[in-house]
Amino acid sequence: MRKDYFTVKGLGESELIIQKSRFLTYVNRAESEQQAQAFIQEIKSQHKSANHNCSAYLIGEHDSIQKANDDGEPSGTAGVPILEVLKKQGLKDTVVVVTRYFGGIKLGSGGLIRAYGKATTEGLQASSIVERRLHLLMKVSVDYSWLGKVENEIRNSTYPLNRIDYAESVELFLYVPVLMVKYFFDWITEMTNGQANIKQHSQDFLEFDI
Repeated sequence: MRKDYFTVKGLGESELIIQKSRFLTYVNRAESEQQAQAFIQEIKSQHKSANHNCSAYLIGEHDSIQKANDDGEPSGTAGVPILEVLKKQGLKDTVVVVTRYFGGIKLGSGGLIRAYGKATTEGLQASSIVERRLHLLMKVSVDYSWLGKVENEIRNSTYPLNRIDYAESVELFLYVPVLMVKYFFDWITEMTNGQANIKQHSQDFLEFDI
């Protein structure tokens, strides 16, 4: 079971000028290598006249897929610095493309490494970071006589209410953090004097801004 993890909220863009060179950073979430490659190609098509479109991505729970591309910059001065920023910030399922328009002044290997690292950091800030926390979607079935009390307690709790289905009995679906499941069962059971039927329906990740 995949654990909670950090990733980017979505598309982010930033621009950085260093020694007259323009560094345009594009960040996005990618949950497969195909998505990452498609995003890279999309940015490249937008900047065909750029000197370089350098990129890197990390995908998978254990970073099982990770690639870095210098796209013509000296080896190890662009793609790897981008990738290292992603690793340092502990991000998963993230792709970054840094487009460079050369300004006529050479930066040297050290200058390029710092420039691409800084450009990546600023791009991530523009995208914003979220934490995806694993939750179980629990189904609580109660008699209609309990609806008012149970719904009110849930809406005033920290458990996000997903929906309410009105069938033969009332079914309330809400998200519970994995580590809170036992406490949740005890809470509902005590609230309803044991009259509730509680079952796990599914599981999903919920996103929280940090």
